[in-house]
Amino acid sequence: MTLASAQPYDVMVFVGRFRFFHNGHLAVMRRALRLGRHLIVLVGSCRQARSLRNPLNFDEVRATILDAFEPAERERLTIVPLIDRYNDIEWLADVQAAVHEVVGRLHPAGGPEPRLCLIGHGKDQSSYYLKMFPQWASEPVPNHESLSATPMREDYLADAEAGLAKWAAHLPANVVDFLRSFARTEAYRNLAEEAAFIADYKRKWAVAPYPPTFVTTDAVLVQSGHILLVERRNNPGKGLLALPGGFVDQHERIRDAMIRELREETRLKVPSGFLEGSIKAVQVFDYPYRSARGRTISHAFLIVLTGDRAGLPKVRGGDDARRAFWLPIGELEPEQMFEDHWHIIRTMLPYASRD
Repeated sequence: MTLASAQPYDVMVFVGRFRFFHNGHLAVMRRALRLGRHLIVLVGSCRQARSLRNPLNFDEVRATILDAFEPAERERLTIVPLIDRYNDIEWLADVQAAVHEVVGRLHPAGGPEPRLCLIGHGKDQSSYYLKMFPQWASEPVPNHESLSATPMREDYLADAEAGLAKWAAHLPANVVDFLRSFARTEAYRNLAEEAAFIADYKRKWAVAPYPPTFVTTDAVLVQSGHILLVERRNNPGKGLLALPGGFVDQHERIRDAMIRELREETRLKVPSGFLEGSIKAVQVFDYPYRSARGRTISHAFLIVLTGDRAGLPKVRGGDDARRAFWLPIGELEPEQMFEDHWHIIRTMLPYASRD
């Protein structure tokens, strides 16, 4: 039996976040390598700051995956980063472009059309993407040992040694070794500190009759190619860059909360009426997992100040902000941004040029 006849597909595609890469992921990939001659692994949630949900960066995830395979198997793997998007069409285009680029290298034009297959486990509503690629075959797989990376991360960030002792049997040996080493880094200590903060934060709401939903605001304030940002003073996200914003008080309107938080965190002296008159767009960001604190729905306001003012308004940090400053928009780095604020900025900025 030849390789082509034994493997019905030329290229398999597997999408996930792989934080942490566990035996369930490994089982899916081994099945994919039995079904196809090559496997493209698309690693989601790349190019963002470390967080409780995504504690490892792309290079670390890629290394933990590759080190779990033998050299001959690694030659059949291509691992590609994906960024998160709130627009499904853009995300689908990213996936298609990434796969197309790899397939183009593996199968030059002029030959037979390569046979592609998307493989994955539909664990919950976050797996809806499995039905969004009708041009490819689909291979559903069961959940190996009912494994989920979420409790692994939670236990590990609460206590690295205890967490690894609990989950080591469900992780490839190289992943256990990596996580032991990672636990000695400053990055781990920062994440563990934030995990403790979030655990305490959620305990305070444990007596509520139902899980709370928080309402916040964010100000996307731009002028002359610059955006107003703050550096967070405290957890969550201590030291990360963020949009000025915060929680809506019980007795105020959302727009008023946005202007109040903007002033408290940046000491901006622009009159309220001018700020309100400069609002170009308002959008709600309600992705269920956008904040580690729990269900947090943010109303983002795009404010475009005209360039005829006397330079950029002076700002300084206040309240929860260690500092406030204007940053050229071209210098934005998603790895430095808090939660989904980079995605909020990317979503809102196109409205700045609309009438």
